[in-house]
Amino acid sequence: MELWQQMIRDSVHSVDQLVDRFQIERSDAEKLSQFFQARINPYYLNLIRYKGDPIWNQCVPDNIELEDILGVEDPLREDEMSPVPNITHRYPDRCLFLVTSQCGMYCRFCTRKRKVGNSDKISMKQLESAFKYIEDHKEIRDVILSGGDPLMLTDYLLERILKRLREIQHVEIIRLGTKMPCVLPQRITPKLCDMIKKYHPIYVNTHFNHPWEITKESTKACVMLIDAGCPVNNQAVLMRGVNDNADTIKELLLELLKIRVRPYYLFMADETKGASHFRTTVQEGIDIMDKLRGHVSGLAIPHFVIDAPGGGGKIPILPDYVLHRDSEKIILRNYKHDHFVYHEAKTKRFFTLSEENQPKVDLVNKSNGESKNNGDGKKEEQIDVTNLVFEKN
Repeated sequence: MELWQQMIRDSVHSVDQLVDRFQIERSDAEKLSQFFQARINPYYLNLIRYKGDPIWNQCVPDNIELEDILGVEDPLREDEMSPVPNITHRYPDRCLFLVTSQCGMYCRFCTRKRKVGNSDKISMKQLESAFKYIEDHKEIRDVILSGGDPLMLTDYLLERILKRLREIQHVEIIRLGTKMPCVLPQRITPKLCDMIKKYHPIYVNTHFNHPWEITKESTKACVMLIDAGCPVNNQAVLMRGVNDNADTIKELLLELLKIRVRPYYLFMADETKGASHFRTTVQEGIDIMDKLRGHVSGLAIPHFVIDAPGGGGKIPILPDYVLHRDSEKIILRNYKHDHFVYHEAKTKRFFTLSEENQPKVDLVNKSNGESKNNGDGKKEEQIDVTNLVFEKN
């Protein structure tokens, strides 16, 4: 048994452990466990600094989850967009492929908690129909492995899936959607990385939400994947009580860049049942983005998006940089809130004089090589109108 597998076994997950570790009332712990089971592995548990801190809030069950009357079980309507088990096909050229129900740590804000942890709802017995669907739909060029977390599979099982996908000629890109580098970095081993190298191009989308999650262990895991040829992108979720201020988000993004992880997305929290207490207002998110743009490198700026309820897909949200727009100009403001005018291009047709018809205006005094005075005390040099453009009447 590998270290990461032993750590999964040693996780806090039972009602008794929730009562003993977090002083949750037994009756509440039973209800919470039935609603969405807990799993907090020893590594992530040790990142907690105090009760109610950003790490605690992400992993420790809370009674407020049971009081949520606003959230829905499947806010993105993934199940409606599932033509066969284990596949969600929302965008034309890519699909989501659920390969396991298990995770290294169960996030309390999980948008797929209706399925995660339940092997009957995400079953490996259904993989063949998923492969067949991908084979039959030649428009699919990008497959995202998710779940659950695909790195909960053993190297052997994961390789079987990667190998099978690589046998499908129209599949160009494979992505691993995994939180393991953040929540259980011990899963990233030399053996795993050597196996992944055989099936490139493979991209890794991981999930850090707070700077405290960037540790020596998680840094090592990300570096190993990157050195193995996997571009690693981060998809964070904006959450109240976790990272809902510009300073925290800024620190997270800059720390990610230092370990060569690209900030990819910053999501508004989904309208998921049991997770409404994590949601911020959209304006809070816009204000945070406004405090980032221009103040940190563009490398550190993620796409700020809402994954539209009802399955509409990811929609980018930006602060209001355009103050006015008409047929002649656009008025913009920058990160300092200074205003600038950018003039629209003319819509009329233009032409350039041909090479042989390009005139020269030569004001050079050929007798002495000095330029002539134009009458106002300024010297004029030779004017070449080769590239002048004349409006066609």
